[in-house]
Amino acid sequence: MTNEALTLKCRQLRRDIINMTADAASGHPGGSLSIVEMLACLYYNTMNIDPANPRWEDRDRFVLSKGHSAPALYAVLADKGFFPREELKNFRQLHSILQGHPDAKKCPGVDASTGSLGQGISIAVGMAIGAKLAGKSLQVYTICGDGELQEGLVWEASMAAANYKLDNLTVFVDNNGLQIDGTNDQVMSLGDLNAKFTSFGYQVVEVADGNDLEQVQAALDVKHETGKPKLILCHTVKGKGVSFMENQVGWHGKAPNAQEREQALAELEG
Repeated sequence: MTNEALTLKCRQLRRDIINMTADAASGHPGGSLSIVEMLACLYYNTMNIDPANPRWEDRDRFVLSKGHSAPALYAVLADKGFFPREELKNFRQLHSILQGHPDAKKCPGVDASTGSLGQGISIAVGMAIGAKLAGKSLQVYTICGDGELQEGLVWEASMAAANYKLDNLTVFVDNNGLQIDGTNDQVMSLGDLNAKFTSFGYQVVEVADGNDLEQVQAALDVKHETGKPKLILCHTVKGKGVSFMENQVGWHGKAPNAQEREQALAELEG
Protein backbone atom coordinates (compact mmCIF):
# COMPACT_ATOMS: atom_id res chain seq x y z
CA MET A 1 0.00 0.00 0.00
CA THR A 2 1.32 3.46 -0.84
CA ASN A 3 2.36 5.78 1.96
CA GLU A 4 -0.44 8.19 1.04
CA ALA A 5 -3.09 5.46 1.15
CA LEU A 6 -1.71 4.13 4.42
CA THR A 7 -1.78 7.61 5.95
CA LEU A 8 -5.49 7.83 5.18
CA LYS A 9 -5.95 4.35 6.61
CA CYS A 10 -4.27 5.40 9.87
CA ARG A 11 -6.64 8.34 10.15
CA GLN A 12 -9.60 5.98 9.77
CA LEU A 13 -8.18 3.58 12.35
CA ARG A 14 -7.80 6.43 14.84
CA ARG A 15 -11.40 7.48 14.28
CA ASP A 16 -12.48 3.89 14.95
CA ILE A 17 -10.50 3.89 18.22
CA ILE A 18 -12.20 7.10 19.35
CA ASN A 19 -15.66 5.81 18.42
CA MET A 20 -15.15 2.43 20.08
CA THR A 21 -13.99 3.84 23.40
CA ALA A 22 -16.63 6.59 23.36
CA ASP A 23 -19.45 4.12 22.57
CA ALA A 24 -18.32 1.85 25.41
CA ALA A 25 -17.54 4.76 27.75
CA SER A 26 -14.53 2.63 28.61
CA GLY A 27 -11.15 1.63 27.25
CA HIS A 28 -7.60 2.82 26.65
CA PRO A 29 -7.38 5.38 23.85
CA GLY A 30 -3.91 6.80 24.59
CA GLY A 31 -1.83 3.69 24.03
CA SER A 32 -4.11 2.51 21.23
CA LEU A 33 -3.49 5.71 19.25
CA SER A 34 0.29 5.43 19.68
CA ILE A 35 0.61 2.02 17.96
CA VAL A 36 -1.50 2.69 14.85
CA GLU A 37 1.46 3.06 12.48
CA MET A 38 3.08 -0.15 13.75
CA LEU A 39 -0.12 -2.12 13.16
CA ALA A 40 -0.71 -0.48 9.79
CA CYS A 41 2.75 -1.37 8.49
CA LEU A 42 2.38 -4.93 9.79
CA TYR A 43 -1.13 -5.72 8.57
CA TYR A 44 -1.18 -3.84 5.27
CA ASN A 45 2.42 -4.16 4.07
CA THR A 46 4.23 -6.97 5.88
CA MET A 47 2.36 -9.91 7.38
CA ASN A 48 1.32 -13.00 5.44
CA ILE A 49 -2.30 -13.52 6.58
CA ASP A 50 -5.67 -14.52 5.13
CA PRO A 51 -8.79 -12.94 6.70
CA ALA A 52 -10.92 -15.62 5.00
CA ASN A 53 -8.92 -18.30 6.83
CA PRO A 54 -7.95 -16.87 10.24
CA ARG A 55 -6.57 -20.20 11.49
CA TRP A 56 -4.42 -20.92 8.43
CA GLU A 57 -1.47 -22.89 9.85
CA ASP A 58 1.22 -21.14 7.82
CA ARG A 59 0.09 -17.57 8.56
CA ASP A 60 2.35 -15.09 10.28
CA ARG A 61 1.40 -14.55 13.91
CA PHE A 62 0.76 -11.33 15.81
CA VAL A 63 0.50 -10.98 19.60
CA LEU A 64 -0.60 -7.70 21.19
CA SER A 65 1.38 -7.99 24.41
CA LYS A 66 0.06 -4.62 25.60
CA GLY A 67 -3.45 -6.06 25.44
CA HIS A 68 -5.21 -2.96 26.77
CA SER A 69 -4.57 -1.35 23.37
CA ALA A 70 -7.09 -3.78 21.84
CA PRO A 71 -9.14 -1.00 20.13
CA ALA A 72 -6.27 -0.41 17.71
CA LEU A 73 -6.05 -4.11 16.86
CA TYR A 74 -9.82 -4.46 16.49
CA ALA A 75 -9.96 -1.49 14.14
CA VAL A 76 -7.36 -3.14 11.89
CA LEU A 77 -8.95 -6.60 12.01
CA ALA A 78 -12.36 -5.18 11.09
CA ASP A 79 -10.89 -3.20 8.21
CA LYS A 80 -9.06 -6.28 6.94
CA GLY A 81 -12.31 -8.25 6.96
CA PHE A 82 -11.77 -10.67 9.85
CA PHE A 83 -15.23 -9.67 11.13
CA PRO A 84 -17.91 -7.11 10.12
CA ARG A 85 -17.21 -3.47 10.96
CA GLU A 86 -20.58 -3.31 12.72
CA GLU A 87 -19.02 -5.35 15.54
CA LEU A 88 -16.92 -2.36 16.57
CA LYS A 89 -20.02 -0.86 18.18
CA ASN A 90 -20.06 -3.81 20.60
CA PHE A 91 -16.61 -3.15 22.05
CA ARG A 92 -16.47 -4.06 25.76
CA GLN A 93 -20.12 -5.19 25.82
CA LEU A 94 -21.20 -8.35 27.61
CA HIS A 95 -20.74 -11.45 25.40
CA SER A 96 -19.17 -9.37 22.58
CA ILE A 97 -16.34 -10.89 20.57
CA LEU A 98 -14.47 -7.61 21.23
CA GLN A 99 -13.58 -7.76 24.89
CA GLY A 100 -11.52 -5.10 26.68
CA HIS A 101 -8.45 -7.24 26.04
CA PRO A 102 -7.98 -9.56 23.03
CA ASP A 103 -9.63 -12.98 23.39
CA ALA A 104 -8.44 -15.59 20.90
CA LYS A 105 -11.44 -17.82 21.64
CA LYS A 106 -13.92 -15.11 20.72
CA CYS A 107 -12.37 -12.87 18.07
CA PRO A 108 -11.27 -14.03 14.58
CA GLY A 109 -7.77 -12.81 13.79
CA VAL A 110 -6.59 -12.72 17.40
CA ASP A 111 -3.74 -15.22 17.74
CA ALA A 112 -3.33 -15.03 21.53
CA SER A 113 -5.38 -13.85 24.49
CA THR A 114 -3.44 -11.12 26.27
CA GLY A 115 -3.81 -8.47 28.94
CA SER A 116 -1.62 -9.58 31.81
CA LEU A 117 1.49 -7.59 30.97
CA GLY A 118 4.61 -9.54 30.06
CA GLN A 119 2.72 -12.64 29.01
CA GLY A 120 2.20 -11.61 25.39
CA ILE A 121 5.87 -11.44 24.49
CA SER A 122 6.32 -14.75 26.33
CA ILE A 123 3.61 -16.33 24.18
CA ALA A 124 5.20 -14.87 21.05
CA VAL A 125 8.54 -16.44 21.97
CA GLY A 126 6.78 -19.79 22.38
CA MET A 127 5.13 -19.40 18.99
CA ALA A 128 8.47 -18.62 17.36
CA ILE A 129 10.09 -21.67 18.99
CA GLY A 130 7.16 -23.80 17.84
CA ALA A 131 7.51 -22.56 14.27
CA LYS A 132 11.22 -23.41 14.28
CA LEU A 133 10.56 -26.91 15.62
CA ALA A 134 7.84 -27.46 13.00
CA GLY A 135 10.13 -26.28 10.20
CA LYS A 136 7.78 -23.45 9.22
CA SER A 137 9.04 -20.21 7.71
CA LEU A 138 6.34 -18.04 9.30
CA GLN A 139 7.21 -14.88 11.21
CA VAL A 140 6.00 -13.88 14.68
CA TYR A 141 5.43 -10.25 15.67
CA THR A 142 4.50 -8.68 18.99
CA ILE A 143 4.05 -5.18 20.45
CA CYS A 144 5.03 -4.41 24.04
CA GLY A 145 4.35 -1.23 25.97
CA ASP A 146 7.23 0.60 27.61
CA GLY A 147 5.61 0.40 31.04
CA GLU A 148 5.23 -3.32 30.40
CA LEU A 149 9.02 -3.62 30.34
CA GLN A 150 8.93 -3.30 34.12
CA GLU A 151 7.61 -6.88 34.19
CA GLY A 152 10.25 -9.55 34.76
CA LEU A 153 8.56 -11.87 32.27
CA VAL A 154 9.68 -9.59 29.45
CA TRP A 155 13.33 -10.19 30.25
CA GLU A 156 12.92 -13.92 30.85
CA ALA A 157 11.26 -14.17 27.44
CA SER A 158 14.05 -12.08 25.92
CA MET A 159 16.74 -14.39 27.30
CA ALA A 160 14.87 -17.33 25.78
CA ALA A 161 14.50 -15.54 22.43
CA ALA A 162 18.25 -15.06 22.22
CA ASN A 163 19.06 -18.53 23.56
CA TYR A 164 16.90 -20.23 20.93
CA LYS A 165 18.19 -17.94 18.17
CA LEU A 166 14.71 -16.76 17.18
CA ASP A 167 15.40 -14.88 13.98
CA ASN A 168 11.72 -15.41 13.13
CA LEU A 169 10.64 -13.09 15.96
CA THR A 170 10.18 -9.30 15.80
CA VAL A 171 9.36 -7.39 18.97
CA PHE A 172 8.09 -3.80 18.84
CA VAL A 173 8.36 -1.53 21.87
CA ASP A 174 5.85 1.32 22.01
CA ASN A 175 8.08 3.79 23.87
CA ASN A 176 5.65 6.65 24.52
CA GLY A 177 7.07 7.51 27.92
CA LEU A 178 3.82 7.27 29.89
CA GLN A 179 2.01 4.57 31.85
CA ILE A 180 -1.10 4.44 33.99
CA ASP A 181 0.44 6.08 37.09
CA GLY A 182 2.60 8.75 35.42
CA THR A 183 5.76 8.93 33.38
CA ASN A 184 7.99 5.87 33.19
CA ASP A 185 10.69 7.75 35.05
CA GLN A 186 8.29 8.58 37.88
CA VAL A 187 7.21 4.96 38.26
CA MET A 188 10.39 3.02 37.43
CA SER A 189 13.01 4.33 35.06
CA LEU A 190 13.74 2.06 32.10
CA GLY A 191 17.23 3.38 31.45
CA ASP A 192 18.95 2.85 28.09
CA LEU A 193 16.57 0.47 26.33
CA ASN A 194 18.71 0.13 23.23
CA ALA A 195 21.69 -0.96 25.32
CA LYS A 196 19.57 -3.26 27.50
CA PHE A 197 17.93 -5.10 24.61
CA THR A 198 21.25 -5.34 22.77
CA SER A 199 22.79 -6.91 25.87
CA PHE A 200 19.94 -9.43 25.93
CA GLY A 201 20.89 -10.60 22.45
CA TYR A 202 18.51 -8.68 20.19
CA GLN A 203 19.28 -7.05 16.89
CA VAL A 204 17.99 -3.57 17.83
CA VAL A 205 16.59 -1.13 15.28
CA GLU A 206 15.73 2.24 16.82
CA VAL A 207 13.00 4.37 15.24
CA ALA A 208 13.16 8.07 16.10
CA ASP A 209 9.49 8.62 15.23
CA GLY A 210 7.37 5.51 15.67
CA ASN A 211 4.35 7.40 14.37
CA ASP A 212 6.02 7.94 10.99
CA LEU A 213 4.99 5.25 8.53
CA GLU A 214 8.14 5.42 6.42
CA GLN A 215 10.41 5.05 9.44
CA VAL A 216 8.42 2.13 10.85
CA GLN A 217 8.32 0.33 7.50
CA ALA A 218 12.04 0.88 6.98
CA ALA A 219 12.71 -0.77 10.36
CA LEU A 220 10.53 -3.74 9.44
CA ASP A 221 12.38 -4.07 6.14
CA VAL A 222 15.79 -4.31 7.84
CA LYS A 223 16.98 -7.85 7.21
CA HIS A 224 17.02 -10.11 10.24
CA GLU A 225 20.50 -11.01 11.44
CA THR A 226 20.85 -14.78 11.38
CA GLY A 227 20.22 -16.30 14.79
CA LYS A 228 18.99 -13.09 16.44
CA PRO A 229 15.48 -11.88 17.37
CA LYS A 230 14.79 -8.33 16.19
CA LEU A 231 13.69 -5.50 18.48
CA ILE A 232 12.18 -2.36 16.93
CA LEU A 233 12.33 0.43 19.50
CA CYS A 234 9.72 3.00 18.46
CA HIS A 235 9.64 6.42 20.12
CA THR A 236 5.98 7.40 19.94
CA VAL A 237 3.43 9.90 21.23
CA LYS A 238 0.72 8.61 23.54
CA GLY A 239 -2.66 9.76 22.22
CA LYS A 240 -1.14 10.53 18.80
CA GLY A 241 -3.44 12.39 16.42
CA VAL A 242 -5.75 13.98 18.99
CA SER A 243 -4.31 17.25 20.31
CA PHE A 244 -5.80 17.15 23.80
CA MET A 245 -4.80 13.50 24.31
CA GLU A 246 -1.20 13.73 23.13
CA ASN A 247 1.38 13.17 25.88
CA GLN A 248 -1.32 13.27 28.55
CA VAL A 249 -1.10 10.45 31.08
CA GLY A 250 -4.78 10.93 32.02
CA TRP A 251 -5.81 9.44 28.66
CA HIS A 252 -4.20 6.08 29.41
CA GLY A 253 -7.50 4.49 30.43
CA LYS A 254 -10.22 7.13 30.09
CA ALA A 255 -12.84 7.19 27.35
CA PRO A 256 -13.84 10.45 25.63
CA ASN A 257 -17.26 11.92 26.42
CA ALA A 258 -19.61 13.18 23.69
CA GLN A 259 -17.96 16.60 23.38
CA GLU A 260 -14.45 15.14 23.42
CA ARG A 261 -15.43 12.56 20.81
CA GLU A 262 -16.74 15.29 18.54
CA GLN A 263 -13.56 17.33 18.89
CA ALA A 264 -11.30 14.31 18.33
CA LEU A 265 -13.19 13.17 15.24
CA ALA A 266 -13.11 16.69 13.82
CA GLU A 267 -9.33 16.78 14.22
CA LEU A 268 -9.01 13.36 12.59
CA GLU A 269 -10.86 14.57 9.51
CA GLY A 270 -7.55 16.19 8.62
